[in-house]
Amino acid sequence: MASPNFGTVIRNVRLPCTEQYSGTSTWDIACLDGRVQSITSSGSCVPHDEATIIEADGGVVVPSLCHSHIHLDKCFILGQCDPLITGSLPEALRVTNKAKAEFPKDVDNLYARATHLIRESVEAGVTAMRAFVEVDTTVGFACLDMGLQLAKEWAEVCHIQIVAFAQEALYESATSTEPGPNYSLLCEAVSRPGVSVVGSAPWVEPNRTRALKNVELILSLAEKHNLHADFHLDYNLDPDTVPMVWDVLQQMRQRSWSRSSGKLVTIGHATRLGLFSSGEWAELKRATDILPLEIVALPQSDVYMMGRADPSGRVPVPLAGRTINAPQVYRDHGVRVALSVNNVENAFTPQGSLDPLTLASLGVALFQVGTEPDWRVLLRSVSTTSKEAIGVMHGGNASGESVDEGDGIVPRVGDSADFVVVHGARRWQSTVLSPGFDRTTFYKGNVVARRRAQRWNANTGGEISN
Repeated sequence: MASPNFGTVIRNVRLPCTEQYSGTSTWDIACLDGRVQSITSSGSCVPHDEATIIEADGGVVVPSLCHSHIHLDKCFILGQCDPLITGSLPEALRVTNKAKAEFPKDVDNLYARATHLIRESVEAGVTAMRAFVEVDTTVGFACLDMGLQLAKEWAEVCHIQIVAFAQEALYESATSTEPGPNYSLLCEAVSRPGVSVVGSAPWVEPNRTRALKNVELILSLAEKHNLHADFHLDYNLDPDTVPMVWDVLQQMRQRSWSRSSGKLVTIGHATRLGLFSSGEWAELKRATDILPLEIVALPQSDVYMMGRADPSGRVPVPLAGRTINAPQVYRDHGVRVALSVNNVENAFTPQGSLDPLTLASLGVALFQVGTEPDWRVLLRSVSTTSKEAIGVMHGGNASGESVDEGDGIVPRVGDSADFVVVHGARRWQSTVLSPGFDRTTFYKGNVVARRRAQRWNANTGGEISN
């Protein structure tokens, strides 16, 4: 890692172009003390003799990527679960809970799986993530201890926000008047140094009344400990179910929760919002212009799990309707929606990649979007919009302009020097449509990961080489 006293220069790199840069094909980006110091035409930057020089070879630089919603403890456990028979949500909960009971007994496995996730993510270009780790009577603090330790170990490479997360119900039954032992453990967890977020899944509570109490308890903990709050919310496609996002917003109003506090309330999944009318989206836009509520959709999980055929074989919701259509929602209603990976190789999401760019690529087909503005929305959704959704980047740039004015994708002098160079790409569109494997990741102006493929084929011959 380069010393910040001498900086880093990325040579011969293509920008995710706007008209402002259309006259020059490649650029040099100089980074110093974690910020972009200059952007000049290739060959014109004269770096310090001891600066780190990275040759991009004409690759494209885009903002570094972000997992705005990822489960650090439940990744890569499908081989530790009972075989899936139906693939349903109740089955996923059952087999995962059984596997989860073994986590405290094999802490080495817990650390190894989470480390694998972080390493591969950073190599793909991720420099920020919100990592959920569960706290309950089954796992105690085993997952939390793991998350806090890894957040420290990777702090110079990737910003890892740890969520003390209650996946299980806080109330033991529909008649319980007080929260149970899971809540007591959560209260203890959020007081631990290094915890940035408190979260829960209100939909697992025994009834709607207890689900609303769950929201109140989590928001109160967030206020008391000065934390972000994050809910797995509105995880259904039932048009007759009243979305709980309105209740969350009402709670935020009653608590005078404001953007000036710097603490966000984020909702993940939120599949029910995909059924919103134009009027409902307009109402949500008005509310979120004032209140710091962010939305993260999880396509790989939600398309797999939601909208399954009923006993007659009827599919109630089209494929794309099982998650929030981020490009359309931004285009038609001005609401930004982040996209994130959520789970990898577990019963909730058996398939998919850790690479957020492949998630953006999936969105092109899933949402049937063929225009460059929509592709830029998808690129933002896994990078800058995801960072905004977890509070590590604000809706503007170093000069104070809004993201809409500057797009947020093209780097500017003074911006944080957090990038990923996609080396095989020759235009920004390719980073969304067919993202290449070879990449270099930059965090705070320093190189933190390189990923290269070894190539050989029987036709052209030659030795295997990088």
